[in-house]
Amino acid sequence: MTEIVNETNPADRVVRASDGRKHTRLREFQAQLVERMQAAQRGGFVQLSQLGVMIGGNRYLLDLREAGEIVSVGTLSSVPLTRDWYKGLSNIRGNLTSVVDLSRFLGGDLTEVNPSCRIVAFAPALMFNAGLLVSQVFGLRNLNDMTLLSEQVVAREWLPRQFADQEGHIWSELSLATLVRDQDFLHIAL
Repeated sequence: MTEIVNETNPADRVVRASDGRKHTRLREFQAQLVERMQAAQRGGFVQLSQLGVMIGGNRYLLDLREAGEIVSVGTLSSVPLTRDWYKGLSNIRGNLTSVVDLSRFLGGDLTEVNPSCRIVAFAPALMFNAGLLVSQVFGLRNLNDMTLLSEQVVAREWLPRQFADQEGHIWSELSLATLVRDQDFLHIAL
């Protein structure tokens, strides 16, 4: 059973679950994340924080300077004669944004769109109007609390390093700035 604690502004509504925990709306989380991302861009972060996301069954870390807005998956308009990993176009705040299923791009399964899925748009600084379909957003992760496992010297230069967190989860660093220069990623046509 849930109880609504504050109902003055529906966007800021706080819901208390039966176990006493408070759940805040996605909008509040996004506002806090935007503040932190802006602080990171200004150099206000001393710690090395990155955005943690799940893509397919794998965990990835995105540099806050490269990740833009995080939005719910709305209607995706398909584009004919494109690869199956190109999910289509989404209207994000009046801008048509290409959406890519990175799990499928990497040869994995198609991502099933469900309520926990989000689109993480690329930062405007990258000048690449696209976003990644992610299975789940974990929030900020601090690299200082992780152990560097390896630096990649293989084919995918946009996956330069891997880390392990204190719970033993493996995280791959994903460089969006390098990904947008990958020729395979740029060729969406069949």
